[in-house]
Amino acid sequence: MPSSSSGRRLKIAFVVDRFGNRFGGAEAYGVELMRELSRRHDVTVLAREYDAACDLRLPYVRIRVSRRLPSWLRVLIFAMLAKRATHKKYDIVHSHMNGYCGDVEVVHVTPVRYNWRVRPLPRLKRILSYISPRVQTYLLLEQIRLRPRPGHRVVGVSGLIAEQLREAYGADRDFPIIPPGVLRPGQEDATARIATRARLEYAADDWVCLLVARNPLRKGLPTALKALASLPEHYKLLVVGANAAARDHLQKNPEYASILSRVTLLPETSDVAPYFLAADVYIHPTLNDSFGMAPLEAMSFDLPVILSPAPWCGFAQYVESRREALVLSHPEAHDELAAGVRAVATDAQLAAILREGGARVVDRHSWGEVARQYEALYAKCLEEQAAS
Repeated sequence: MPSSSSGRRLKIAFVVDRFGNRFGGAEAYGVELMRELSRRHDVTVLAREYDAACDLRLPYVRIRVSRRLPSWLRVLIFAMLAKRATHKKYDIVHSHMNGYCGDVEVVHVTPVRYNWRVRPLPRLKRILSYISPRVQTYLLLEQIRLRPRPGHRVVGVSGLIAEQLREAYGADRDFPIIPPGVLRPGQEDATARIATRARLEYAADDWVCLLVARNPLRKGLPTALKALASLPEHYKLLVVGANAAARDHLQKNPEYASILSRVTLLPETSDVAPYFLAADVYIHPTLNDSFGMAPLEAMSFDLPVILSPAPWCGFAQYVESRREALVLSHPEAHDELAAGVRAVATDAQLAAILREGGARVVDRHSWGEVARQYEALYAKCLEEQAAS
């Protein structure tokens, strides 16, 4: 049996719904991890969709599931097809999907059982969940996915997720934590910054707050807008990844009429580097992030970061407040966010402290180290499978 610790190449199946950087933080985690692992192993992607703009091209097996089906049925069919496509064909199956094909299962979001059986819910909602085919399907798939067995590991991408898994499935369970990594960009290009700011029509003295999110409303857009409204005119908000819901929220709320000219909404893109270069501070008042790759990526671009606390943002557990990032008391504390943005803009010493601290955080999160941690898990899985 080949082993990642022996130097032999493994055949790895990577199972995910969509493969590509532009689909979100969890998806970007998969792309960058597979980029690193594919240097030493043979990686095949099994997914419903592979972003044509993704610069990492790997062997690809498409799993076809009709979009006309209800979401819970699509997930069930995907799980069945993924199991059939991977069974006894690979050394390691590395899955980011709720299903039952993986040797290594990576949990990026709040566990289904935690949502429906642990945290407080309205009585009627909890009762109805027992007869909901959607909820019952998700619960069953997750139960099978997380069932302890030899040669199998369940990984949480943050301490928050691992804690929720233990609350849902037993305090005695061991859930390894492997947070995302980050790549340092090339040397900052002042010309690229100037060009992007010119294209977006920012003046030289404008202070640009950046938010990158596939679902901006969940990542704190309303808080960001309220904060912006209390700041002077030269403070601007740039949102990359804005969807129709975000545009409607901005356009249909009269309270934002006075700041419309100061807000720029851009669609999702696989290349966010120009916008990190163009920004002056990264804000992340998220309402729900198991980790939060965007603020970590912002730190790699030398941006000061302001973010939600845990449990709303799992990444907050990995930073020292006021030394490596500014951590809000609550995701909806727009007054704190506005004060933080103003402080970073006007206090050069604070901005320097946050940039230096962010660099330390980046040093702790390299994709090379993340890949090595997964290879160690692969080796343990293979040893147990051989023994059993």
